[in-house]
Amino acid sequence: MTSLRLDYVALTDVGLRRSTNQDSGYASGRLIAVADGMGGAAAGDLASAEAMNIIRELDRDLPDIDPMDALGRAVTHANARLGELVRHDPSVEGMGTTLEAMLWDGERFATAHIGDSRAYLLRDGELRQVSADHTFVQSLVDEGKITPAEARVHPHRSLLLRVMLGRDDNEADFDWVEGQEGDRFLLCSDGLSDMVDHATMEALLGSETIDLAATELVRHALEAGGYDNVTVVIGELTDAAADLDDHLSSSDRRPQLVGAAADGPRARTGQDLGHGETADPVVSRQGAIDPEEIRYAPQPPSRWRWARRAAVLLVLVGVIAAASVYGYRWSQDQYFVAESDGRVAVYRGIQADIPGLTLNTVEQVTQLQTDTLPEFTARQVRDGIGASSRADARQIVTDLESFAPEPEPSPSPSESPSPSPSDDETSSALAAAGQVHP
Repeated sequence: MTSLRLDYVALTDVGLRRSTNQDSGYASGRLIAVADGMGGAAAGDLASAEAMNIIRELDRDLPDIDPMDALGRAVTHANARLGELVRHDPSVEGMGTTLEAMLWDGERFATAHIGDSRAYLLRDGELRQVSADHTFVQSLVDEGKITPAEARVHPHRSLLLRVMLGRDDNEADFDWVEGQEGDRFLLCSDGLSDMVDHATMEALLGSETIDLAATELVRHALEAGGYDNVTVVIGELTDAAADLDDHLSSSDRRPQLVGAAADGPRARTGQDLGHGETADPVVSRQGAIDPEEIRYAPQPPSRWRWARRAAVLLVLVGVIAAASVYGYRWSQDQYFVAESDGRVAVYRGIQADIPGLTLNTVEQVTQLQTDTLPEFTARQVRDGIGASSRADARQIVTDLESFAPEPEPSPSPSESPSPSPSDDETSSALAAAGQVHP
């Protein structure tokens, strides 16, 4: 049997719409993993980083430990760590992270999965998804209510059913995946899978090298919009006896840590051509008059200077006022679903608190009680779920109603037996008919 080696690469990008990177990625010759944090800019960073820093401790020799047991204990430890952080700082309550991890034992992978980060396998040029999303839309696909193509563009495809939150009510999926020479495994956050379709990923993952594949996958995600952080980790199984490709980033066999879990930015190279000196871009010959210097020489103040300034100020005030009116009107065309007095409600406006200005109103309060929903889903409602329109908001409510338990029917009252006629009434009736003789 051929001994196999795991070559690897990890790459991440903050995306075009985010200010911070809440993803974490790790790659080595034993372990590849991705975590996508959530729960606010700071807390999402914290969740994915803490989880990844615990998971990557598996990157060592485990001669006497079953890889699956080791992975399971690491996931439990990471989850407990998030719970510990929440207890010490309640302000980060609600933070969480997805996790996709694959631990190589030389023959096969022990895998852990929770959330909507994904694992793919490219074998013989064909790409298939190894993991199953823990999302609401995936449950609709499993029930045959929508197709996988419809799930990919569903407005609520990011509604998670399971995620690592520091509690015991969300368990990860564990499994074994067999590997063979030439296999390429792709782990990614939803910043890639939401932006790049399956066929494109299949073509790009088959690039000449895994480094090129990672670069192209991230580039295509950004060109498609880059709405979220994008993290790509690729592992390729090759013949262990084959020479290392010096052009690969993993040729030095050093682990690669990227994203929120990284210790700091990578060192940048470059040369200071100015050597700390500053130079005037316009150089004049000694004793000569520079035409540009004359052109930008101070001019006597104009008599209309203050009038121009006042006009500019009035224009600016008008622009700001117009923008404010437009912004308010725009906000009133927005909708979201949130909680109102313990029930799920549809709001018109935007979910923002500005002193002295009301930007949302309750349009409809449903009969659906928030406490009847699963805990994670109820938390999403309390945080607010954005909608693209009134109809979309009502569809969200309909989707949420599918999580609520069916009310038990109350027993119907039994019919009262009809009163039987008394003997006197019977006798009178018979007498009237001439059937009873005195």
